[in-house]
Amino acid sequence: MNKKSIGREMLICQCLSLLPTEDFDCRLMDYRNYKLSTKSLIRTFVSAQLDQWSSYSHMEEKLQAYPKLREEIGIEEISGSQLSRRINDLPTELVQKLFIKVVENLSELTKGLQGLPNGLGRLRIVDSTEIRLPQNLCDWANISKKQTGVKMHTRLTVASSDVVFPDKIVPSSGRLSDFESSDVMIEKSDSIYIMDRGYPSRENLQSWQEKGVSFVVRISKSLRLGMLEEFTPTHPSVVRDAKVSYTVSQPPVRYVEFIDEKKRTYRILTDRFDLADQQIMELYRARWMIELFFKWIKQHLRLTKIWSTKPQGIWNQMFLALIAYVLSLIIKLQTHSKKSPWEFFRLLQTYLFKTVSSFEKALNIKKKRTSKGRQKVPISKNKLTPELGNVAMDKKGIKKRKRR
Repeated sequence: MNKKSIGREMLICQCLSLLPTEDFDCRLMDYRNYKLSTKSLIRTFVSAQLDQWSSYSHMEEKLQAYPKLREEIGIEEISGSQLSRRINDLPTELVQKLFIKVVENLSELTKGLQGLPNGLGRLRIVDSTEIRLPQNLCDWANISKKQTGVKMHTRLTVASSDVVFPDKIVPSSGRLSDFESSDVMIEKSDSIYIMDRGYPSRENLQSWQEKGVSFVVRISKSLRLGMLEEFTPTHPSVVRDAKVSYTVSQPPVRYVEFIDEKKRTYRILTDRFDLADQQIMELYRARWMIELFFKWIKQHLRLTKIWSTKPQGIWNQMFLALIAYVLSLIIKLQTHSKKSPWEFFRLLQTYLFKTVSSFEKALNIKKKRTSKGRQKVPISKNKLTPELGNVAMDKKGIKKRKRR
């Protein structure tokens, strides 16, 4: 955080100052858009994501109420219709470039993090989430007669147990499958890729091995394997560990089959022979982190509340929502906070329109326990039923009436 402005500037202004928007200072970019520049537009919508502004009228009210925020954004006054029109006209390529820059800044801060413990290291989890759209307003996004929506294909970097962030997203129509997006999402890196059943095929597996991609992926029963060598499982949940081949032209891979607590069977394929079978099992279980991430951004960044019914407006909202998420994570790392991502984001929202110093003070508050906490109360066998009062009705005491 910028220490020079502690005690003077609002926290939300400090958050916006972290945006690398120097590329948007070109005047030719905003020709005939003097009232609302591209830089101001992006800052407005990032503020809306951070503070969960629910509508264009809500945006107007917030900007009207805080002159310092308007000054930071670079506008004197604005209307909801202008915001609605400009978000649909804003080229998504510009927002994508800004997202990449913000992610690069976060990647620098997380260089020293070693990923998950127990030798699992840094991971990249690939999956997609669907965002439902109103069928009567978005017929361009029809998937079926009863379903309308778009997808956000996401690659999530797991830098540690509590630091996860998307380093790449690809918006698409709801008709694009995970299998069809795999060439764009899966690239060579030092991390292990974790994927579900929607991604592997003989062609994809062959491509990953040729690229040198390290992977742990769940496969379906339709993929036939040739058993080459059996290994002895070392964990009770693992029922099979073997060296297998899926095609003659490629080197063999490893097959691990395990059963979870609910007796569900998972068939895992990987190129990692150096890891124990338990580690392979734990790596695939870590895939659940991306499901929690999707749930988090939909709940706390309101990604399901769309600002536009046009494709470009929806793509822009995806990138802007994730820019806001990455910004909050950058601030969390800069302040060395030990709070969970949700606890930190909630506190960030609470102090957005207060000073940075008050926010940092709130981060360092230690809870003082003044009571003994919740005590177990013995359940009485002769527990009395509480009175419902004179207003509420209960079925007891009402005479049965026959239906005619």
